[in-house]
Amino acid sequence: MSTLEAAQAGDETAFERLVEPFRGELHAHCYRMLGSLYDAEDALQEAMIRAWRGLDRFEGRSSLRSWLYTIATNTCLNAIAKRPKRVLPVDYGPAADPHDAPGEPVVESVWVEPYPDEMLGVEDGYAAPEARYEMREGVELAFVAALQHLPPNQRAVLVLREVLGFSAKEVADQLETSVASVNSALQRARAAVEERVPEQTQQATLRTLGDDEMRELVDRYVDAWERNDVEQFAAMLAEDATFAMPPLATWYSTREGIAEWARGWPLSGAWRWRTVFTRANGQPALAFYTWDEDVQAYLPFALNVLTFRGSQIADVTAFVTRSTEETRQEAYERWPDQPFDERRLSGTFGRFDLPDRLTD
Repeated sequence: MSTLEAAQAGDETAFERLVEPFRGELHAHCYRMLGSLYDAEDALQEAMIRAWRGLDRFEGRSSLRSWLYTIATNTCLNAIAKRPKRVLPVDYGPAADPHDAPGEPVVESVWVEPYPDEMLGVEDGYAAPEARYEMREGVELAFVAALQHLPPNQRAVLVLREVLGFSAKEVADQLETSVASVNSALQRARAAVEERVPEQTQQATLRTLGDDEMRELVDRYVDAWERNDVEQFAAMLAEDATFAMPPLATWYSTREGIAEWARGWPLSGAWRWRTVFTRANGQPALAFYTWDEDVQAYLPFALNVLTFRGSQIADVTAFVTRSTEETRQEAYERWPDQPFDERRLSGTFGRFDLPDRLTD
């Protein structure tokens, strides 16, 4: 009896063996569709339950991989219909005045979340010869954020065709529509995404830089923060750079504006910073820790995902781990002093297998 036949006969162990090779890529697919690590995990779990319950109806007319993607995609489409879309702060509202401290948080869960692609086994290269995006390009922060602005069916078509390399006929079958509708949706989705993503992907930019130059740039960035050197920090930014801090809607723009804000708040000398290098969304990232006098250690503050344009930093998205329960504006002027939000701490430092503290 084959593994498939055993699973169809009700052998749960056989089912796990059957789907395990696809679990990592299906998780990444759900993340691309939903923009959230937690939502992706929930959707994948639900899709696996649906697959288990429906396996006796799988007749092999498509590949098992295609059948699983059909289930996962439709599970994600159902989830999208029940919640607000996720975005980054730069898409939520205008930039803040650099002389103002970060403002109050948005209560609703509307933010794209970081993705531990290396921990979850997202591979290099293309999923199929027909794919237009590399698998790691398909989890880059700007790309995932751009996907969230698409109507759900266009989002599904773009991911299935351009990232995963399914044919137009396969996607039409998966979404129960026509090839003509798939091609039309793809054309509109492609144009909309290209308006929002950088001209060069992060994978291409990082290959051009090379590992050594990229690490040298990151080390200079870290040095500037650890020494509260606003000028060195600003010199590394692109002229039109952005700095965002979800879960706050507040973000700052331009090299000059970000420097002005940094001088008044994070690099004012009021806090001491240490970092750990990691990767998120196929990009360099830094886990920032701030000194806690009571604990006598550096505790997690934010996971900063860096987006490069050439040798300059074009965008910083700092996913902050601290609580947003406080309603007073003053609390966010000294946000590093606020307690942890355990869900955000788990979704960043926990899922990225980062230390829970650093000591001098």
